[in-house]
Amino acid sequence: MSNRVIAAVLFCLFIGWPLSAQEQYVLGPGDLIVIKVYGQEDLELQTRLTDSGTINYPFLGKLQLSGRSIKQVEALIYQGLKGDYLVEPNVFVGMVEYRPFYIHGEVKQPGAYPYQPGMTVNQAIALAGGMTERASREKIRISREGDKNQNESGSLSSRILAGDTITIEQRFF
Repeated sequence: MSNRVIAAVLFCLFIGWPLSAQEQYVLGPGDLIVIKVYGQEDLELQTRLTDSGTINYPFLGKLQLSGRSIKQVEALIYQGLKGDYLVEPNVFVGMVEYRPFYIHGEVKQPGAYPYQPGMTVNQAIALAGGMTERASREKIRISREGDKNQNESGSLSSRILAGDTITIEQRFF
């Protein structure tokens, strides 16, 4: 097993992530990431993805990272640095801060909240102070980032993603 794989496994265990969550998470505008190359402090960078989903990285310039997983970003930087700059770069990319999700409608404190992998609608409602007296437990809409015009029905146990917008509708009495 390579040092890069061992480092990624140890990091995931340290922060309590299952490896599959790290592999499945897709980066988007607003995510804060850290990039490290073993033995190359000048290539260490902590940066937030711009609104267009890009970053500027030393030697490689502007990189489009939106829509890529952490592993794909590691591979992209590895390929860019290999050969011209380094013989066998040991690249690590990690999440520092996820982009928020949004919740509005019949919750006590609507707004933007920090996302955590594996969150459900019910947990999002708890962060927003709970439901109001008029809230419907059945009329929950989730708009996925990137396709805000298309809503899907949700339930209290529906998983949410970073950048999602959750709407809790009013019930009829």
